[in-house]
Amino acid sequence: MRKKIYIADDEADIRSLLKSFLEDDYEVEIFENGDKLFERFNESKADLVILDIMMPGTDGFTICSKIRKRSEIPIILLTAKDMDADFVTGFTMGCDDYFTKPFSPVKLALRVKSIFARQTASEAVDEKDIYFCDLKMDIRRKQAFCKNRQMHLTNTEYELLSYLLKNSDRAVSREELLDTVWGYDSEIETRATDDTIKRLRKKITEAGSRVSIQTVWGFGFRVVGEE
Repeated sequence: MRKKIYIADDEADIRSLLKSFLEDDYEVEIFENGDKLFERFNESKADLVILDIMMPGTDGFTICSKIRKRSEIPIILLTAKDMDADFVTGFTMGCDDYFTKPFSPVKLALRVKSIFARQTASEAVDEKDIYFCDLKMDIRRKQAFCKNRQMHLTNTEYELLSYLLKNSDRAVSREELLDTVWGYDSEIETRATDDTIKRLRKKITEAGSRVSIQTVWGFGFRVVGEE
């Protein structure tokens, strides 16, 4: 069965362009605003959502937040603005990545492909659950637990934390995380890693975990656990 993608953008040219780049490989439905997309999402869930931020009716940030309360599917935000506040808001609302207009539809299509490829690879590998300090990553159910209480992570947060825990004996570079978790090469400029780390740190703290994610300045991150 083909993966289903919903796209909401108030610019008809962008909707059509993205659909043309994705419809050969996926089932794509396009919407002129976020409210119509969300209505459709409640009828039938998609596997991935692409949302413009500035649209008539409910803005993309709010739609992202509403979808995130119902599902952990990947969400990509589009915006004409390139402001720090927008990046922070988008990742706080639970998006997985962020493209600033004008953007390359080829790069966005490659991003979508990498997301689905990563999910398929993860499902195909029979790995053991990960235990680190007071955290447990349930590989089969793709869920995280702190002291036996479930932590509600997005797919990207789960993949990021799992990778850091698997490599807890060393520091992991930003480039390696972008390549492994996001499927980006090192030449792509994105704040996805740092902003997702910030969100993940907050959830780990709120869960009362003794695990922390340390920044290795100029390089990347590593996880440590208090005894």
